[in-house]
Amino acid sequence: MSDGENHGRFESLALPHLDAAYNLARWLTHNDHDAQDVVQEALVRAMRYIGGFRGDSARAWLLQIVRHTCYSWLKENRPVENVVLDDTDDARQDIAAPAADEPHSIAMRKADRLQINEAIAALPVAYREVLVLRELEDLSYNDIARIADIPLGTVMSRLSRARGLMREALMPSARPVLRTVPRSTQGGGTQ
Repeated sequence: MSDGENHGRFESLALPHLDAAYNLARWLTHNDHDAQDVVQEALVRAMRYIGGFRGDSARAWLLQIVRHTCYSWLKENRPVENVVLDDTDDARQDIAAPAADEPHSIAMRKADRLQINEAIAALPVAYREVLVLRELEDLSYNDIARIADIPLGTVMSRLSRARGLMREALMPSARPVLRTVPRSTQGGGTQ
């Protein structure tokens, strides 16, 4: 293929998945600027190897390149995270959003979103990547196995463990209990 054909193929196959590439890099690096650098480097690599792409899922192919680029970048720029691999059940806990768009409901959703983001960020990287690829990027288990270069059973095990850790982090008992502050009727404080 000519350079022009490769460039056109790259634009049609890789560029539609930039948001997913950035999302994965952002969750793995924990930093917007680092994620941008990783994605940029991954796109350069993807452009270089677009002629060899023969698969049917350009999204999975690009995310695999992003993942490898991210780990290479992390290895050079940050200490390696410890990875603990335990297995637990695969039960899920759904979190319902408040029904109304009133200020207190919006504030609660924002607090919930922040708590969820913090819980995801606190996961060990091996769990975080499979959770992000499955729950946020909606990839199949097979695509995740290919991207992460791990067996399908390991994807399921890590996803199960990630969900369990998320459940623990999001348990109502982990949230602070809000108390009502008594009103003072005389302008002075209560004791």
